[in-house]
Amino acid sequence: MQDAKLFGKYDTKEVRVSDPSIAPYINLSPVSLPHSHGRHSKSQFGKRKVNIVERLANKLMRGGTGEKMSGKVIRTDGRMQGKKTKALRIVENAFEIVANRTKKNPIQLLVDAAQNAAPREDFTRVSMGGVSYQVAVDVSASRRLDMALRNIALAAVMGSFDKKKTLAEALADEIEFAAKGDVNSSYAIKKRDETERMARAAR
Repeated sequence: MQDAKLFGKYDTKEVRVSDPSIAPYINLSPVSLPHSHGRHSKSQFGKRKVNIVERLANKLMRGGTGEKMSGKVIRTDGRMQGKKTKALRIVENAFEIVANRTKKNPIQLLVDAAQNAAPREDFTRVSMGGVSYQVAVDVSASRRLDMALRNIALAAVMGSFDKKKTLAEALADEIEFAAKGDVNSSYAIKKRDETERMARAAR
């Protein structure tokens, strides 16, 4: 298994993580099919043992936003919920699009995108004496990675909703834009900046 390539094509050994804070939470163990069958779901910090590509596929298995995003409510009516094989196939197709466009390892671009889209500061609501107000808080490394992957997957869902673009194409676009840190094109980067801006205002 040490020589296994993801989807039989992409090598994880050459992938580098430049952010030391989230490096322990980015699992790049060599697997051909990133599917752990939920064996780590009940253990504390079990997500550290789940390959980052599988975690991205898990984030795709969602039922839309349920709230207004980009001027409309995105509802997928559960078409992806529980369909892990379908989600992995979409990720594989997205990686193939990214590899053909950039001639780079798509796993490295996914790692770069997650690092760029991970917010360092967030805000939370605190109630004291019957008065509620927002305070800025630091974000743990595990949550930073979760938020980044969630926003990348959400950007793909929104990018393909009611459009001719497929979910794989939308995911490929978002990975490329987020890896470059493109504020104008990447939804995940915009969300990172918005979260950090609101946290600064709550200091």
